[in-house]
Amino acid sequence: MNKKKLILIADDEIGIHESLRVYLTREDYEVYSVFRGDDVMEAFTRMRPDLVILDIMMPGRSGTQVCADIRARSMVPIIMLTAKGEEVDKLLGFALGADDYMVKPFSPREVVSRIQVIFRRLNQMQSEPEKNLLTVGNTVIDLKCYEVTVDGEKMLLSPKEVEILHLMASHPRQVFTREQLLDNIWGFDFNGDSRVVDTSIKRIRKKLPESTDVLLKSVYGVGYKVEVREDA
Repeated sequence: MNKKKLILIADDEIGIHESLRVYLTREDYEVYSVFRGDDVMEAFTRMRPDLVILDIMMPGRSGTQVCADIRARSMVPIIMLTAKGEEVDKLLGFALGADDYMVKPFSPREVVSRIQVIFRRLNQMQSEPEKNLLTVGNTVIDLKCYEVTVDGEKMLLSPKEVEILHLMASHPRQVFTREQLLDNIWGFDFNGDSRVVDTSIKRIRKKLPESTDVLLKSVYGVGYKVEVREDA
């Protein structure tokens, strides 16, 4: 018998917990609730959830601070919630390593759908281990443990940044539009917001050393591609 997946919900609004709990338990998930930001890490360490739903604005520690804390020790999926709609919040959430982002008010049914998409993607990666590990010259991209190393040195990339790099490096010289990257990596439409892709590419470039054999190139007016250093 498969163990139920545990969802940790961190939000200071009781109504959010109640509505999500109804829909999540209906889909056979277990749910654990936390209402203060400074209680999240204790619950995370003790409960070891399979996914975290994390509000940005909470008493105690903010969701962005907690997201950074979780990413320092785990690649567990994180869905960020916020009452704001500003683009900067979305970009910050993804920069810190969030897997998804939803603006309040939202449909609990849509949250469940997003969770299922994330778990399907993880299951697919686990079922195809031979496709998870990619070596390009001196650079190794491992989706199983979400690690990128260059000359044996680990790079501090977020999960989405690792996925973007793995996808593009798996198809060298192929040009990916922003929309294609959104569809392949996030799996749904961001209402035309392509800046999350541009920001992710910039951060990958900044984090990779000049010595890497995986070169991220811009194709003006189209998108991005990976080229492999010729002597790799």
